[in-house]
Amino acid sequence: MSSDEAAPGGLPLEGELAAVAARMSGLLLSRESVDSVLELIVTLAGTTIAAADGVGVTLVDGEGAFVTTSASGPLVREADTLQYELGEGPCLAALRERSPQRVDDVAAERRWVRWCSAVARSGLRSVVTAPMVTGDGCHGAIKLYATIPRAFGAADERTLVRFADRAAVLVANARAGERAGRFSARFKDTLRDRDLITLAKGFLMGRDGLDEDAAFDRLLALARACGGSPAEAAARLVTPVREG
Repeated sequence: MSSDEAAPGGLPLEGELAAVAARMSGLLLSRESVDSVLELIVTLAGTTIAAADGVGVTLVDGEGAFVTTSASGPLVREADTLQYELGEGPCLAALRERSPQRVDDVAAERRWVRWCSAVARSGLRSVVTAPMVTGDGCHGAIKLYATIPRAFGAADERTLVRFADRAAVLVANARAGERAGRFSARFKDTLRDRDLITLAKGFLMGRDGLDEDAAFDRLLALARACGGSPAEAAARLVTPVREG
């Protein structure tokens, strides 16, 4: 049966949710990767709402495609794969409508008839899912699956929505951190290339008596002759000088 009775003055499992928030804050400080974040979300969601037999995260990638990036078992992956193949289901609806969705019993559900019929054969009976939304958009959704009907109630849905809200911020920050890391690496590469080119130009100016523009033209000609970039040509030119 679902856990519809909330504690006075708050949602059920309020203490657990506070602990989840604290653990998520620590993860933000340690700058974990998106994959690690999602694995933690799956683990915490499963322990926060104990009625779940399977927990998973569907992530919206940079091109708007849906992919199950974390799943607690084959039940989740099979149910998600069927949604992606059929183009219907509660998780996809949560993503598209940016609102939670709950199925009390797939055998009686009149929405997503093809998906419900397919997953009923795998033993899945009830679902609750909530989107992970921030000001940057919808990053994905958390979904809980159970093998008994009416495993989740309104209180579980509210709890999962609060959990998804916290998880959305975590995923958004983790993604921003990874983007910043990639940008930082590219920026360092750009600075290194610039320094190599500057050094190579200086070498050509001193060796051949060229001005700066002529030295750069000479470097471009070397790059074309070698079929590489100016930075690669510069590296080949100055390496003997730097090693000497």
